[in-house]
Amino acid sequence: MVLGPLTRIPGTCIALLAVFSLERAFELALSRARLRTTRGSAASSDLEWTLLVLVHAGLLALPPIEAALLGSHAPPALVASALVAAGLAQVLRYWSVASLGPAWNARAVVDPAHGVVERGPYRWVRHPNYLAVLVEFSAVPLAFGAWRSWIVLNLLHLPLIVRRIRAEERLLQGVPGYGERMAGKGRFLPRLSHRLGV
Repeated sequence: MVLGPLTRIPGTCIALLAVFSLERAFELALSRARLRTTRGSAASSDLEWTLLVLVHAGLLALPPIEAALLGSHAPPALVASALVAAGLAQVLRYWSVASLGPAWNARAVVDPAHGVVERGPYRWVRHPNYLAVLVEFSAVPLAFGAWRSWIVLNLLHLPLIVRRIRAEERLLQGVPGYGERMAGKGRFLPRLSHRLGV
């Protein structure tokens, strides 16, 4: 029976999943509302979008399943570090969403009418929201000590997110001034990252 092993999962990890689930639902609703007034091209095909949604659902499902069925667990220090990383990722995520304002949507539809956004973390990097997502895909499985889930989820997620970022950057190059104003910024890390080609 799964319920017995579930009781061994730290309550903080269960709370993390609950918060992430509510956030994902909120983001999808916000995205739908913003897409009603957004005109542009999407960085992901319908198939790629569906795969991304499934992998994000897996992020919320696989780690607790692994922990419950296989008895995976993390040392308290790793749980604490993963929870801090997940919390910081959420701060960065919502700072990014707020900074993009009406230009943000989960489908990565780029509307040239929104112009170039250089507020918030976009002053220093081109894709802070994707950095937050990458951190989440490590923090959540590691909080559960679910290293198998960490490997599987990242093997599935990384090719999708790399493809999406490249497609989104091609679309963003069509926004007047984007290429010139963002050329000196790294994708995920400020300033130095540009010199390193990140």
